[in-house]
Amino acid sequence: MKPSKKPADNPQKKSPGKIRNYLLAAGVVAAVVIVAVIFLALQPSSAPKDEATRFQEAGAFYTKSVDLANAGNYSEALSDADQALTLNATSLIPLVQANRAGILVELGRNNEAITAADAALSYKGNMTTLQSIAWFNKGNALRNLGRLEEARAAYSNATALDPTLKPPVI
Repeated sequence: MKPSKKPADNPQKKSPGKIRNYLLAAGVVAAVVIVAVIFLALQPSSAPKDEATRFQEAGAFYTKSVDLANAGNYSEALSDADQALTLNATSLIPLVQANRAGILVELGRNNEAITAADAALSYKGNMTTLQSIAWFNKGNALRNLGRLEEARAAYSNATALDPTLKPPVI
């Protein structure tokens, strides 16, 4: 018979309880690190967007807004137009406001439509088509409010800039 060999006690060997504690501690540390990384990744960037980036993003919102309005989905169209404005792409603001005025008219929010049209009209420059649309949308809002003389004047301004626009008979 062979004598049985007992394994020698290893003084560096950890007990199962200590191993479990180390693993638990390592798991907690790993979880904290993962949560911190996710938290940092979800934080908005503090770097300001350049004008070109804002212009592209605002243009995408504006285009979507036009498509939604053409489909008759005015609430979502207004939301996207408002998103475009929040990006403050200066060169697009009058265009977005002129379009927004028409959307607001469709939603029955005529006083807001007048404000949006006036915002579009306040920009100077060679924006004949844009201004004709803003005047036309303002005319629609004024007509809806029963302010017929002001509506006629707005329509007159619109058709002076774009004779192809045909205002309603009032």
